[in-house]
Amino acid sequence: MTSTVLVAGATGDLGARIVRELLGDNSHPATLVRVLTRPGSGTAQGMYAREDRVEIHEAAYTDQSTLTTALSGVDTVISAVSGASTVILDAQRVLLAAAVDAGVKRFIPSDYSADYRRVTPGSNRNFELRREFAADLDAAPLRVTSVLNGAFTDMLTGQAPMILFARHHVLFWSSPDQVLDFTTKDDVARVVALVALDADAPRVVEVAGDRVTARDITRTLSELTGTPFTTQWAGTTGTLSAMSKIGRFLSKDKNATFPAWQGMQYFVSMFSGEAELHHVDNERYGPHNWTSVRDVLQAHLQSTTVDSK
Repeated sequence: MTSTVLVAGATGDLGARIVRELLGDNSHPATLVRVLTRPGSGTAQGMYAREDRVEIHEAAYTDQSTLTTALSGVDTVISAVSGASTVILDAQRVLLAAAVDAGVKRFIPSDYSADYRRVTPGSNRNFELRREFAADLDAAPLRVTSVLNGAFTDMLTGQAPMILFARHHVLFWSSPDQVLDFTTKDDVARVVALVALDADAPRVVEVAGDRVTARDITRTLSELTGTPFTTQWAGTTGTLSAMSKIGRFLSKDKNATFPAWQGMQYFVSMFSGEAELHHVDNERYGPHNWTSVRDVLQAHLQSTTVDSK
């Protein structure tokens, strides 16, 4: 039986990986993929025009009627859009309404994060946006599955300033023994594709490619480099939370997706333990070689060594 999956945000980093996984799943060769793209954008054509199993549909997220037409005949909608309130709330709400109007059976929202359900109100903007949209999803007449995966492991190589490679330090807040959940974007994309094809998927699927502490990361870097790395106390999560509030107040662009103060909020949520995953089910879709934090750091160190030559 043919299944049609629509991916919103398919030209983005994670969205493109999800499409790749859907097309590469040999166990479901009958899966058709629709790519939703904004009118006038040629990016999707350049990426997917030669794919036999991909249909490209143009629709603005402000045009519910056109979106409904684009979603006609779709079984599952995967949202992989990225942004702040105008995207996570406004655009996804229109996409959800169109999905309901089109009779779509299932919706996977753009969560792909740590567990935002337990964080203290006011402590993490991006988590609060997801929690607010979750209320809309739970009230909608279709099945919903959120994929929670901790932080993207890929961020440890630079975007998340936790590791000071040149100074051989690994920063932590409050405790170096707090468990941190990490999953690579490729592993997340694989799970999302499998969830999209799993009619019995629950409301939330939790996975973690690796679960480590700051102390574990320090030990791993010492082993990989042959140079002693040490943990570095950077303050308490309370202090970091206060700093993030100041940064947010002084920020010129409060609608940026991931400004520095939002990164601080993410570390507050992780190192406080509030966003830790508690129902990880890595075996739901069978055995898989998950990419570990060690794998990612080793590849990064090797690439930087090659680049420096």
